Amino acid sequence: MTGRRRAQIAFSDSAAKQLESLTGEHQIHALDRALVAISVDPEIGEPIPGDTTHPELRQYADEIERVRVLYFVTALRTVVIWGAQEL
Repeated sequence: MTGRRRAQIAFSDSAAKQLESLTGEHQIHALDRALVAISVDPEIGEPIPGDTTHPELRQYADEIERVRVLYFVTALRTVVIWGAQEL
């Protein structure tokens, strides 16, 4: 079976600080599921309109897991997580 490999996930400094503050098992599980979905298909999120001189910021929201992730995709298909929050 051949297919695209998953995108690499990296975290901005502010997103890394948010990760450190996660304490609930549900929060960690919800974020993990969202990160897997984004790594499999980085275009899954909706574009957030903004300045075209920077990478396009996207948001992925999972209503079931109640999590929203803000991220952008680099030219090398690395997904940089900018922030996450519970819905």
